[in-house]
Amino acid sequence: MLPIQLEAMTHSQKVAALMIVLGPAAASEIMKNITDDDVLEQITLDIAAMNKLPIETLEAIVDEFHTIFQANSMLASGGMNYAKTLLEKAYGTEQANKILDRLVTILNSNPFQFFNDADPIQLATSFQNENPQLIALILAYLKPEQSAKVLNCLPPNVQHKVSLKIAQMETTNPEIISEVEKIVESKFSNVVIQDFSKAGGTEALASILNRTDRATEKNVIEMLEEETPQLAEDVRSLMFVFEDIVNLDDRAIQRVLREVDTKDLALSLKGSRDDVKDKILRNMSERAQAILLEDMEYMGPVRAREVQEVQSRIVGIIRMLEQNGEIVVVRDGAGDELIE
Repeated sequence: MLPIQLEAMTHSQKVAALMIVLGPAAASEIMKNITDDDVLEQITLDIAAMNKLPIETLEAIVDEFHTIFQANSMLASGGMNYAKTLLEKAYGTEQANKILDRLVTILNSNPFQFFNDADPIQLATSFQNENPQLIALILAYLKPEQSAKVLNCLPPNVQHKVSLKIAQMETTNPEIISEVEKIVESKFSNVVIQDFSKAGGTEALASILNRTDRATEKNVIEMLEEETPQLAEDVRSLMFVFEDIVNLDDRAIQRVLREVDTKDLALSLKGSRDDVKDKILRNMSERAQAILLEDMEYMGPVRAREVQEVQSRIVGIIRMLEQNGEIVVVRDGAGDELIE
């Protein structure tokens, strides 16, 4: 399949491409705030169906949105008005305002966010001959885990200088940061775009949904099942949802339970399937079982949203333990069998 070209892209495909560029964490925050099911469905399908984009296409999309959403008081208000007009034509006034507000918040509050999904080794290689003050400024605004990876890959003498600059850093004028960000993005676009061009498809969508709240995750999967059942199955096989707890082995369950508060556990099981409850109870002592069942009994009716929130937190714990290598999560699909 040939890669899609910029001139052939719809507005929703451009938004989908931007969400891929922003990375799973930011994209999931945007998806949480898209309340129009038709808009959410179309963007979701576009993300899942998107192949690798040509570098020049990604550069044009990033540049287009960057110009729109990085407009500040030094620029004429025309940039923001243009963005609003563009989104209104695509989604209508109400939804355009929601998407615009959320995107502006994300982009303006996270300078240099385009480096968060770049390869840290490549970043460190590109940064090591730069001024330590500039490296420190960039790392101070990246996600801590990404900054740590980049710092690990810098030469020891540069590590020391950069760390010192970060510690001594004071408040920086947002307008100066914005200008520096534009220069930095242009200078290191080969590192950024090289990583972005690999994005898209079912893995990208699964990674985004893994970070959304439970309601968004459920809504998107259900829509995919109605429209393209096979795609829904492909995406779900790459994810771990709360009900998948039944697929964890006993040792993994016991490790997870050590990280979860009993009251949170009780709330998460309200309305859950019997096999999920049985799996949890089988891996608890009799005393712990009694406490859990008592908490559930006296809890009374609870809001579905509260249950979904605590389920999402527990799934987050499971994913963290998996990432740290403390438990094994077996997903559907070839190559996931355990080898003794």
